[in-house]
Amino acid sequence: MADRYEQGLPFFASCFHTFVRCRLSGDRTVGGVLLTSREYECLQWAARGKSARDTGGILEISRHTAQFHLANVRKKLGVTTTRQAITRLAASGFSLPDESA
Repeated sequence: MADRYEQGLPFFASCFHTFVRCRLSGDRTVGGVLLTSREYECLQWAARGKSARDTGGILEISRHTAQFHLANVRKKLGVTTTRQAITRLAASGFSLPDESA
């Protein structure tokens, strides 16, 4: 069987690796870019209309730390504004954080 599909095995292995990586990452990809869990959380709260101060309070981090994570998101996604990053997030089919948090 391996001889029959020898040429396709590297492709299958690559697809399997990508699949497993996405599953283990908690699907925090936006526009094909993997974000850290904290970057993703900050971006989700920004999408809900929360300021960096609000996000910091919700996540129990400082406003500056929330701004730092959002700056990293903008850099990774190659955008200049958080609003543009939110648009990319929306296009990726994200779910909003639980309102009770």
